[in-house]
Amino acid sequence: MLRPAIAIASSRCFAAAARPRRTLAGIVLLLAALACGREAAAEGGDTMPLPPPRQDAPAVSPVDPEGQPVIQLLPPTRPSGPVVLDMPYEAVPCCPDECGLPGACFPEAFDDLWAAKPWFWQLLPNNLIYTSYLAGPKEPRIGSVWYTDSAKDPLNPSISNGTLWDTTLGGRASILRYGSDPVLHPQGFEVQIEGAAFVRLDPQDDRDLRSADYRFGVPVVYGVGRWQTKLAYYHNSAHLGDEAMLKHPDFTRINYVRDCIVWGNSYYLFDWLRLYGEVGYAFFNAGGSQPWEFQYGTELIQARPTGIHGAPFCAVNGISRQELDWGGNVCVQAGWAWRGRRSEKLYRIGFEYLHGSDPQFQFAFYNQNRFGIGMWYDY
Repeated sequence: MLRPAIAIASSRCFAAAARPRRTLAGIVLLLAALACGREAAAEGGDTMPLPPPRQDAPAVSPVDPEGQPVIQLLPPTRPSGPVVLDMPYEAVPCCPDECGLPGACFPEAFDDLWAAKPWFWQLLPNNLIYTSYLAGPKEPRIGSVWYTDSAKDPLNPSISNGTLWDTTLGGRASILRYGSDPVLHPQGFEVQIEGAAFVRLDPQDDRDLRSADYRFGVPVVYGVGRWQTKLAYYHNSAHLGDEAMLKHPDFTRINYVRDCIVWGNSYYLFDWLRLYGEVGYAFFNAGGSQPWEFQYGTELIQARPTGIHGAPFCAVNGISRQELDWGGNVCVQAGWAWRGRRSEKLYRIGFEYLHGSDPQFQFAFYNQNRFGIGMWYDY
């Protein structure tokens, strides 16, 4: 601690320096006051401690190389929703010089999935404006479901279907877009193509091919904000497997065909909750098919990249068709999902339950009541 005499001497020296009115005299006396304070401190054998910094003093703003102050922005708020369906995502450094795509910066692209971004022409973009329905039995993707069906076997009504194996081999892709190009949920106008083969095998009978449906379509879509719409054409035809025809010659094969125009709409009520519905009119029908069909459903799934841990999902899809007196089927899926970090690629595993009309159109007028496990990959 300083002695009282040192403090008194220093205060007297500074007080004397403050009295003169002339500038030169004031400077001289100020220097004398500083020297006086050093001498007083030397006599005391201690140094004068610096006053503690003020807690309310404003911080000095950093400046850029050009001398301009750098504005410190507050971090964006997290979207609302259940934590289990809107988990923290893995942030990736921004790469504006390397990416070369307007609005594709990380992690800003994930903060607001619906923010307006620049529109421009794109050939073969990496993602989709209108994505396939997760629980839709006739949606193009890569998928496989192994299940047990308690309904009667169409090929042998005296027994139940038992264990069957349905596999989907196909996909949906964007060909041309005028719109934005974020990682998730791009906006704009887009032309897509879709196609898939839906194959059913019988594991109980040498894995014979029971049936195969083939689908090809061209959707033209538009999306802005949380809303997407599509006007699409698709062709679907159903075929009985060769082994099934040879082993069950008494079964009557049908030539089920649909050439259909579809108008669909999709809306994201929350980032993790999607609602959709569509109506289709087939202008060419065969094998018992009739013009009108309806499809509707909902999906709950993590909206952003999940990382290695993944996140739960749940999806429900319903179909109603005119040739079934407006009956159809309901499909429910639940399980775990992983979403890619630089694309919309989505991989899921889980359980599936389907009740109602058989989704294989060769058996469209027979019912199923099935439960099993599956995997699905959308890209």
